Amino acid sequence: MTDTDLAFASIEEVARLYRQRKLSPVELTKLMLARIEQLNPKINAYISVTAELAIAQAKKTESELFGPRRRKGRRDRGPLHGIPMSLKDNIYTKGIRTTAGSKILKDFIPQHDAEVWARLQEAGAILLGKTNLHEFAYGVTTNNPHYGPTRNPWDLARIPGGSSGGSAAALAAGLCYGSIGTDTGGSIRIPASLCGIVGLKPTLGRVSVEGVIPLSPKLDCVGPLARTVHDAALLLEPILPRVKGEPSFRSSRKLSAKPPKFTLGVPKEFFFDVISDEVRLIFKEVLYSLRTPKVRIREVSLSLLEETEYAGNQIAWAEATHYHQQAGWFPARSAEYGEDVRSRLALGTQVPAATYLTALETREKFIQQLHLTMADAGVDALAVPTTPITAPQINQESILIGETDHSTRALLLRTNRPANLAGVPAITVPIGFTSAGLPVGLQLIGAVTDEHRLLQIAAAFEHAHPQTRRPPNS
Repeated sequence: MTDTDLAFASIEEVARLYRQRKLSPVELTKLMLARIEQLNPKINAYISVTAELAIAQAKKTESELFGPRRRKGRRDRGPLHGIPMSLKDNIYTKGIRTTAGSKILKDFIPQHDAEVWARLQEAGAILLGKTNLHEFAYGVTTNNPHYGPTRNPWDLARIPGGSSGGSAAALAAGLCYGSIGTDTGGSIRIPASLCGIVGLKPTLGRVSVEGVIPLSPKLDCVGPLARTVHDAALLLEPILPRVKGEPSFRSSRKLSAKPPKFTLGVPKEFFFDVISDEVRLIFKEVLYSLRTPKVRIREVSLSLLEETEYAGNQIAWAEATHYHQQAGWFPARSAEYGEDVRSRLALGTQVPAATYLTALETREKFIQQLHLTMADAGVDALAVPTTPITAPQINQESILIGETDHSTRALLLRTNRPANLAGVPAITVPIGFTSAGLPVGLQLIGAVTDEHRLLQIAAAFEHAHPQTRRPPNS
């Protein structure tokens, strides 16, 4: 295995090499740090690189995994032990700068770890650094005015998506083996789709957001970005407490060899009203290829989908502005925000209480309708395009579909916001490439607390399309 092969290996493959004593955690961490030094200047995936900490953690891993069997301190913490990864820079890390991609927090150093990072440390993960993001996670491009834009490894002239764009770009470029991001309106799934990797938004509230700088508490989720579905499951395992009787997420690995029976629902409305021709064609071809005696596909009708954009906006605008007002940053420090975030915070001041409460009522109605529809139709998950377009050019504010110009931001949020509003789990997996060589993602939306089933279905898609897992050319 060459260094390049190793840089794009899965967590599962690295863990196996460790336990076969064919790979050193220190050597692997140094490889990642060398690649970051070489490639990050042009991709700009990392805001902060924690090289000294990473090497120290790698040395500790080596002692725990490779020490004499009877030596005190020898310990195997599981498949994440010694895995170099990154964290989105709105997640608290004790003693390590956490900027949220903002000028306001450029020197902020938390006094404690976020719960999600504390759990990953206990599982033995190694921190390479903190990744770039859209300022305060309030956008979908990661075109950051303070730390510079992150670039998509598939085409450096294009965005990686956001707001977890640095996490997705780092993974796609072979600069880490996994990452943790946040998702309020698609901020894990959008960049995962545009960068050709896997991204999972868990059920609202199942993964702790303690120690994560909030955007909209009614919508915020924390979840993994990974190269494979199984890697996403391995990252999810320590951070999502399972309910009694719920199987280990690690068991999703068995399913790719023996796909389960399942029924997918394809919504008739909304998701295909505004979509590029190439994305529509790839999506339909993939669904057609999956039709087997084990996989049934049904059209379903979902109400209130058109209302999700308005309701989601009103909730997010009001809650984001409230947080920034409570922190004493807005409007007192307005000049320190980027223009796009400042304008959205200003919109939040204009959301009347009655409008916010009506949006919450719409949310509750949509949740009920979604679950009733899925139960009545007997579907295990909904299958929709993750984004209706592939990665836009940096600073491309609108995109022509048919004869109509559409806001880039609205297009990227459009197919992702419904899962956030409903609080249900959703995962994106890569399913192909356009004629320009840009990745296309498929989004699977499941029922509340049904992450395990969602991972099973996603693993079946991944197994059926192995050609989609390849590194970019840049």
